[in-house]
Amino acid sequence: MSAFFTGIFLYAVLWIHPFYISMTDIVYKPNTKTLQVSVRIFTDDFEKTLRKNCNCKVDLSLSDNKAAMNTLVQQYILQHLNIQVNGKTATLTYKGYAKEEESTWSYFEATSISTPKKISITNSLLYDYKEEQINMLHITANGKEQTEKLDYPNQRFEVKY
Repeated sequence: MSAFFTGIFLYAVLWIHPFYISMTDIVYKPNTKTLQVSVRIFTDDFEKTLRKNCNCKVDLSLSDNKAAMNTLVQQYILQHLNIQVNGKTATLTYKGYAKEEESTWSYFEATSISTPKKISITNSLLYDYKEEQINMLHITANGKEQTEKLDYPNQRFEVKY
């Protein structure tokens, strides 16, 4: 019975005080020397942010306007996410986005990446939307996993191997 009340309490707290969070997953693949990057953002927050930045109609679920939405998603994320490996900026190639329930996943890849000794990340996704924004980073490279939380206004993280 107490688990039921705990669940009700947590639901009420989240309903009264919503949270703003994104997850950026960075995986180094040594066999192909690629960096695979996935960014997960709550769709409603992402659409509001894109609308604010382009002053245009934004609906990430409309398939008839997918090309325009791809351009908006790509431009926004590349302006707010920068990854450097061993001091060199990784050129992220946009692969597309997909909606999954309340979230939008965006996919990027960087090729010809040397074995990381240091990965530096600048992530200011949705900081222009809400100061309560939290950007989570999950980095997998060289057999090690690292997770970091960036609270507004902190936008930089570095991991050394």
